[in-house]
Amino acid sequence: MKAYTIPGEVEQAMQAAIAVLQHNRSGPYNGLPRTAGWGYPEPYTRDLVFTFFGIAVSGDEQLISSMRKVLETLARNQTLHGHIPSLVHDGENLGASDTTPLFLVGISIYRQLTGEQDFLQEAALKSLDWLAHQSPSDRLLVAQLPTTDWRDEQWVLGYGLYVNTLVYACLRMFDEHERADAFLQEMRHFTITSNVMNRHVHEGLTVKNKPYYAFWSFKVYSSERFDLLGNSLAILTGIASPSRAERMIAWIEEECRVMREKGELAADLPPNFFPFVRPDDPDWRSRDEQFNKPGDYHNGGLWPFICGVYVAALVAAGKYQLAEKKLLALTALVKAVNAQQLDYGFNEWLHAQDALPKGQNWQSWSAALYIYAVKCVAERRTPFFEEMRKKSSREK
Repeated sequence: MKAYTIPGEVEQAMQAAIAVLQHNRSGPYNGLPRTAGWGYPEPYTRDLVFTFFGIAVSGDEQLISSMRKVLETLARNQTLHGHIPSLVHDGENLGASDTTPLFLVGISIYRQLTGEQDFLQEAALKSLDWLAHQSPSDRLLVAQLPTTDWRDEQWVLGYGLYVNTLVYACLRMFDEHERADAFLQEMRHFTITSNVMNRHVHEGLTVKNKPYYAFWSFKVYSSERFDLLGNSLAILTGIASPSRAERMIAWIEEECRVMREKGELAADLPPNFFPFVRPDDPDWRSRDEQFNKPGDYHNGGLWPFICGVYVAALVAAGKYQLAEKKLLALTALVKAVNAQQLDYGFNEWLHAQDALPKGQNWQSWSAALYIYAVKCVAERRTPFFEEMRKKSSREK
């Protein structure tokens, strides 16, 4: 296998990403890391746990120590039944569907990194128990309410792909393999496309005649729009078989080519969500006009942290040359700066149609997932997920 030599521009961006994380390492809330360099001083749980992907492979001991501080604080602020708050320091700020599985993923990454196999064991068991009670059908797929994951301006009704990929990762990471195997079987069930639901039919997240998984599904309702984060995690964790991953990636790249030809996409990277929801679509909501226009924010914006996960997914699928190409595109994307004078913006999100940055600069997860993407491309592997995919493939 041909070795990958990290280009100078990528190495420079890597060093800039480390500088961003060091800058954000200690914020105004109990010395916990901040979510972004200037805006978002709060320690948001989901953002900070996603930074663990990059911090854990960075080799920076100060940043690794910050991981431990975040996890230990979350464990102290865990609810009686095992739920994890949305803000690391505030045990009363509750209501998120993704923070508890992310907490478990974070514990597993830290354990794999340090070898401390019993780290926060009591808290982990409580959170696993909480997740086991989040299915309205009392099966395995967990359900959520609108705006309870990272998409605060987009509705997921019922079984969301993104949250369930995290739950699956937790089951594998904590050796709940029997449940994980059954979970895969549920994921493979098709979304229900008729208006009548047979009492013996259980819905899943597989879309007929499409290579990707549905955005969400619940009984006779579903959304078959494409969720880049959820589907990239499906590849990374092994939920998607190698053949499905290959077909999915080919579909993504072709759809993006068409969007670029139509002027809907300016970068050589996928939007977080497409096709965009438009004012004449039935799932358009009045708030979208103010917060979520087509190509903006959660309605198709370009999110560097998600693009980093996509690059990792390409490596997981063995698409090394394509991963190298997309890493260079991501390197260009993280340079874009909104308003301030900075060499690298590591912005929160960019407008799809012109790739102009619209969010906060020096976003922690934008920097960290860039580091993780570089590590994956350079080593032709995806740290913390290799064994998981092997276990998943035995169930295909």
